[in-house]
Amino acid sequence: MNYVTTKDGAKIFYKDWGTGQPVVFSHGWPLNADAWDVQMLFLQQKGYRVIAHDRRGHGRSSQTGTGNDMDTYADDLAAVIDELDLKDAVLVGHSTGGGEISHYVGRHGTKRVKKMVLISAVPPLMLKTAANPIGLPKEVFDGIRASTASNRSQFFKDLAMPFYGYNRPNAKVLQGVIDEFWREGMLGSVLGEYECIKQFSEVDYTADLQKIDVPTLILQGDDDQIVPIDASGRKSVEIIRNATLKVYPGASHGMCTTEADKVNADLLAFLQS
Repeated sequence: MNYVTTKDGAKIFYKDWGTGQPVVFSHGWPLNADAWDVQMLFLQQKGYRVIAHDRRGHGRSSQTGTGNDMDTYADDLAAVIDELDLKDAVLVGHSTGGGEISHYVGRHGTKRVKKMVLISAVPPLMLKTAANPIGLPKEVFDGIRASTASNRSQFFKDLAMPFYGYNRPNAKVLQGVIDEFWREGMLGSVLGEYECIKQFSEVDYTADLQKIDVPTLILQGDDDQIVPIDASGRKSVEIIRNATLKVYPGASHGMCTTEADKVNADLLAFLQS
């Protein structure tokens, strides 16, 4: 198994398949790099080098008691990118991973980055504030914290339903998808996952988005029940220079799974453009 050791001694697990231009994936909460399997397999077969890491406190990476914050997440991503000496990389982030790759650019710039893709991503800010009235109330995230702390196993099974839009009428519910969501969530540290909630909900990524100076594709469903599109994708496209937003009608937050063929095609087209 591949690991990069960070400055504070944490071991960050990563997958690294194929050759060619590198495409680096950052996963959402409470998942890990396995959430990208469909995209990674597809792009590796198209001639790209695909890399995905488990965020600290998630998956197979160290379950640290400290450093479960976005500054450290971004620096961990930089440690992987620097260790592999990646150049002209395309960064792809889903949900919390969209915040991670944005904050990576905010802290480390785009010298190693050619393009970026934000999918159902949390930037610029999920939390409702006076300056962000269309955000979600803090009580929503307090509820996520309480459920994670009290019985995360049941919570992850319940959360998978709106995550993939399986609570909608006539939705085709796939038990295997729910089981995989639960499996990935339970691999992580309850402490790391708990502390990560603040990072995806309360961090304001506006300044990071303003520093993105490479072509950026934003993909999001207009039925995203986890990260509502009006406060995320539709705002981010107005902040990032040279950004394009593609809306998937009726698509859920977990569109990399439920709309995998469309997402894969859009990623490949963007990579080739």
